[in-house]
Order: sequence, then structure tokens, then C-alpha cells
Amino acid sequence: MNEANARRRLRVTVLCGGPSSERAVSLDSGRAVAEALRRRGHRVHVADIGPDNLDALSEPADVVFPALHGTFGEDGTVQRLMEERGIRFVGSGARASALAIDKIATKEVVREHGLDTPAFEIRTESNADLPLQGLHLPVVVKPADQGSSVATFVVERGDELAPAVTTVVRGFGRALVEQFVVGDELTVGIVGHETLPPICIRPRRDFYDYEAKYQDDATEYVFDAGHSKELLGRARALSSQAFALLECRHLARVDWIVDGAGKLWFLEVNTLPGFTSHSLVPKAAARVGVEFDELVERLVFMAAEELS
Repeated sequence: MNEANARRRLRVTVLCGGPSSERAVSLDSGRAVAEALRRRGHRVHVADIGPDNLDALSEPADVVFPALHGTFGEDGTVQRLMEERGIRFVGSGARASALAIDKIATKEVVREHGLDTPAFEIRTESNADLPLQGLHLPVVVKPADQGSSVATFVVERGDELAPAVTTVVRGFGRALVEQFVVGDELTVGIVGHETLPPICIRPRRDFYDYEAKYQDDATEYVFDAGHSKELLGRARALSSQAFALLECRHLARVDWIVDGAGKLWFLEVNTLPGFTSHSLVPKAAARVGVEFDELVERLVFMAAEELS
């Protein structure tokens, strides 16, 4: 951070809550972001926002920090509203946000550019009962446009497939049925132009579900998990490539599976990753000496300077 920024005190509106299934996580993220910015001396207004309450966007602010997850807050809707009003805000713009939250569209983009991603099929109400066409058990069934492993199922038996697909389709409209890949989950945070050290996630549960992410203190987050420097370097390079392909900005988290042969399989990009005590981008930033408060402030200054 340059010396001029170190002396600046900004008015920041932190958006959190929202209407999505990830509301509780968003409220936690918003509180943590607001507290960090206040400790750095900034004037902070925290607002719960939703489609029927946009008052927070009229609050005088130098920067808006949308600590929002899931639909409305992370899918380009709020970002489009802020762009239309000329508001400076942390995170990717409306177009990149809308693309990244759609796991199917994102997988198609990265696959077209040579990145490996698990094979997948799409289910809607019209074909929810269709058996697997080119995949084999086990598979992962999840919504096409949610995060935090909401309504995500690992299906190992044939009789489990239809109920899982039906649950997701009824709740979210589309189900992504993805080939399950055995291996370590690896996540790579990106802040500005810096790609952070990859973190290997090792839950004590069967897979990295909502509880493992936000409630289970037994989940392990390992930087030195035994993977080669070459593989970790490749993960960082490919994450940077995915970030650029989707035209993201400021920050993101890119998720991968590394299989037993050392092959990296792209899963998704999160354009507004969490800022809770369990969140991974802050853990990775701390690994390179950037503590939580400084990380949050850096992002705010990135946004403040975006339209300068």
C-alpha cells in the first residue's frame, strides 16, 4: 500500500445478508469486514440489502464492499445496479459475476481454453428422471448457481440419483451432475495481481460440505500437503488464467481437485469468497504476511482507485 493510501480514511458501505441460501455466511463476512475497516480508521456503514430494499446504495460512500454470497449479491445483480449508479465497489463487475456464478457456463469457458474439468450433464425439470448418459457413479449433484456446497450431494448408488436431482431442480431450477474425481481439493486465492499460495482442504467428513466449510473445526487447511512445487505452481498459473478468462477483478478463489496422478481438475471460481474465521482467501493472504485487516483495506483501495 502506498503512503498516500495509508493516510486516507474512506466512507465504506458494507453490504451483507441478502436473500440467498448463503445469507448466514454473508452476515458473518460482513461483520468481519466492517470490524476490520473500523480498526483501520475508516467510516463504515453496514447494510442488509435485498431486491426490495436498495436503500444502502443511496448511502454516501467512497466505496461499497459487497460481502455477499450466492444469488442477487454475487450473480451480477447488485453489481449491475452499482455500475448503473457509477458506484465504486470491491469485486468483479456484473458480467464476470454473472458468468462465474453459473458453474455450467464457467466450465464450458475454461474447457474451451484447454483447462480440464470433470465431465458433466445438466438436469432440469424436463429431464430430471433421465439416467446418467456418459458419466458413471459416483457423481456430484449440485445447483448450477449456488456456492458454499448448498444442496450438494455425492451420489454413490443408482437409487440416490433421482432424489438428489429432484431436490436440486425443485429448489434451484437446474442441477449440475458432475463426475466425482477422487483426490485432494485445492483452492487458490487471487488478490489484485497476486496469486496466493494454494491451500489443500482435508475435511473429516465425507466431502467438503457446508458444515465442513463453516462449522466444523476439524477440517484441515494445509499449505504443505506433500504436493510438488511444480504442481502448486501449475495450480497458481491455471488459476490466474481462469481469473483472466472470466474477466474477474480484485479478488477471487479458484477451486480444483488434484487426482492421484497429479492432474488438476477445475471446479469453479468464486468471485466474492468468504471473509469468516474459516475462509480461505484470508488464510492464504496471512501465509504471505498480509493479515486480515490489511487484506480488507487493500481491496477497498483497489476499488477506490478503479475509476480514478
